[in-house]
Amino acid sequence: MKRWIASLGLGLTLALPLAASMAAPPDAADLDGQIKTMNGGVVVNRAPQSPPGITSAPSPAIPGVESVDILKQDQAERTRVQPGNMAPTWRVVKEGVNNYSSLPAPEAGVLIQPKAQFPGQERAVTAGHAWRQFRNGPLTQIGGWLLVAALLGLAIVYKVFGQIRLKKAPTGRKIERFTGVERFVHWTCALSFVTLAATGLAILFGKYVVLPVFGHTLFGWIAYAGKNIHNFVGPVFAVSVVAMFFTFVKDNIPKAVDLVWLLRLGGLLGKDHASSHRFNGGEKVWFWGGVILLGLIVSASGFVLDKLVPGMAYFRGDMQIANVIHVVGAVLVMAASLGHIYMGTIGMEGAYDAMRTGYVDDTWAEEHHDLWYQDVASGKIPRVRSPEGAAGVGAQTNTQGAAG
Repeated sequence: MKRWIASLGLGLTLALPLAASMAAPPDAADLDGQIKTMNGGVVVNRAPQSPPGITSAPSPAIPGVESVDILKQDQAERTRVQPGNMAPTWRVVKEGVNNYSSLPAPEAGVLIQPKAQFPGQERAVTAGHAWRQFRNGPLTQIGGWLLVAALLGLAIVYKVFGQIRLKKAPTGRKIERFTGVERFVHWTCALSFVTLAATGLAILFGKYVVLPVFGHTLFGWIAYAGKNIHNFVGPVFAVSVVAMFFTFVKDNIPKAVDLVWLLRLGGLLGKDHASSHRFNGGEKVWFWGGVILLGLIVSASGFVLDKLVPGMAYFRGDMQIANVIHVVGAVLVMAASLGHIYMGTIGMEGAYDAMRTGYVDDTWAEEHHDLWYQDVASGKIPRVRSPEGAAGVGAQTNTQGAAG
């Protein structure tokens, strides 16, 4: 009995202080906490407290943020109050500053580019996102409709005017208009250009045209093959552009008669024939504006994208600008080339044969390039300009004589 009374007294002695603490009003620091018992013990859970200097009053300037000062927290301060919240770190990353990286590559310490704004965009966003919006938006849409408009325009011209045919019968006498070297340079440039145009269109518009029709698998193979073909054929085109310049620059020097040809749209305006030398005003505009200017622009920007320029750092921003220049130049030269291809094939009788065989009839030369024909007829310009041309013209002359 004495032992039982002693145990009861000891229990009451320990329980009274605990009951008193539980009955007392909570301390101000515990107003937001909770008290619960776990395994016979007492655990107090308190709400996270702000570190010194950080207030908890709502900010009228930034809704939903407890304090403007919260934007000044570094990652260590934020981790103490909100473990796992990496907002301060990502805020620094999105500023585009060059942080530490052990990789030797350029911009290895820049995870996300700083903000940029391309023409037509309402606000600045990270540069990669801004470039993607500009490429997939205005560049693709305007470029696509420009090519469609060029095709429709040529279709209308063909429907209204048809093929430009000779007014007189061919004489059978031939003039060597293009030598073998000239034709080789031209066809190298033309075929490499067509290859680049086809693969470039697949890269730029493939996901809008090829992907919905043929599916992801075939589109993936086309895009992969097209990209590699595009990269390897590009330098061939660039070299051929330089070769085109040195091969044809002599006869593409602008003259006063070319301006008259352009003002009369090659003879569409007025009753008389628009005179021209070996190359007319339209061909000279295509040579200087399309082949040389735009050809060099797409070649230079392509070298940057292929990383073929020695000593260049190839930062992401530079590559994005190069891509924009490349797409703009490529779309413009493709649209302009449609007119050149049209006139060189179905638009004019005898034009394709001139570049395929190298020869034109006297009637064709007189009707389309009268000033050049006058120089040939007078002997100022030789009728035959190469050894293979002499053999070809001589064989044709012998055949005509035998037939006569």
